[in-house]
Amino acid sequence: MTINPDEDLIHLAGVRKAFRAPDRSERTVLEGVNFRLREGEIVALLGKSGSGKSTLLRIIAGLIKANGGDVLYRGRTINGPAKGIAMVFQSFALFPWLTVQQNVELGLEAMAVPSAEREDRALKVIDVIGLGGFESAYPRELSGGMRQRVGFARALVMEPDVLLMDEPFSALDVLTAETLRSDLLELWQERQIPTKGILFVSHNIEEAVTMADRVLIFSSDPGRVKAEIPVNLSHPRDTEAPAFKAIVDEIYAVMTQQPQRAAGSPAEPLSLGYRLPEATPHKIEGMLEALAEEDTGTADIPILAEQLELPDDTLFQLLEAGRLLGFIKVDHGDVALLPAGRAYVNGNTAQRKEIFAEHLLHHISLATHIRRVLDERRDHRAPENRFLQELEDYLTDDEAERVLELVINWGRFAEVFEYDYNSGVLSLPEEDEPAASEGDASAAE
Repeated sequence: MTINPDEDLIHLAGVRKAFRAPDRSERTVLEGVNFRLREGEIVALLGKSGSGKSTLLRIIAGLIKANGGDVLYRGRTINGPAKGIAMVFQSFALFPWLTVQQNVELGLEAMAVPSAEREDRALKVIDVIGLGGFESAYPRELSGGMRQRVGFARALVMEPDVLLMDEPFSALDVLTAETLRSDLLELWQERQIPTKGILFVSHNIEEAVTMADRVLIFSSDPGRVKAEIPVNLSHPRDTEAPAFKAIVDEIYAVMTQQPQRAAGSPAEPLSLGYRLPEATPHKIEGMLEALAEEDTGTADIPILAEQLELPDDTLFQLLEAGRLLGFIKVDHGDVALLPAGRAYVNGNTAQRKEIFAEHLLHHISLATHIRRVLDERRDHRAPENRFLQELEDYLTDDEAERVLELVINWGRFAEVFEYDYNSGVLSLPEEDEPAASEGDASAAE
């Protein structure tokens, strides 16, 4: 499809979005987002989880309002769900008591489209999307791929100018996702659908490069456009071609790039409420062991992703965790073991725990804070809610719970502290508790 650079379907200027926590404090999710979706192009949004990509889609769809900036569809401000914009969600979100045809007709029914026209349009799009013969089937009778096709049909029956997709293939197995992507691109290229622009969120870099004309990379806290990378390759795209791999490598390099510091300046310590990456100690360990198998202890990140068979988002979480703990260095799309990472891999179980504990307490502020509180308390115990309340000054309730649970798991693995699940109480390991002094013993008697 030919791109018309003079025709903006979507225009965002200085878009900002913040959510208010129960304590009335604000958390800014998006700040200063500028973007144009032109007629005839597909654009992919990539970035860490929590960078505001899905929130941005919902703003464009008119499902939530921005706190600032301009959000325009064909030059007009979006103040609510706009005719001409449709969205496909990550979850299938089908009504189980309705048939395929009835699910597809829902949006048309809400717009008071006459019954005969609803049926005609629904049957046509069901056939186009590859579900002919399943009009009367219920969601429980369909595979995951077929249910997501119903989601696409429900969006496309609205004949949208703009199709928004929030990780539409992530809930599918690899082969089903590849088939559905190919089918959608074929419909797009052969103009079998009226859509003039597609904007989609993905956590899969190859998927983004396979489909998109441009890839926007978001930074986090708050989310904003960090980089824009054009994909000047004809369709269908060969994922093994050097040009394709070069773009994938470039995106990996941008997404793992760290902010530059002045020469000789120390790294800034993490805040107590830093949004720590979701990574278990055993997965971090597996990544370090994979790197150690390389002669130089260095690997190209795309190759490491293939070797570990991990989704991109999971790998990025592991890389950030390893970097924060001081086990690896990430630079220009490559990852290398640092001496501490090498020592960890070479150690036995006890030595690994000791090294992990040392780096956890040195680099992760929340772990250091928990340990200090336990050290200072006479009984060396503290309820988890004490730390949760502190985190909620920085994070949403759900995110505060996630981060605290993560650090508790890291601390238990390293035997820095213990945790009683039933009581929700953290405590020092028995061997770390200082022996009672004679005065304490006398008082106890």
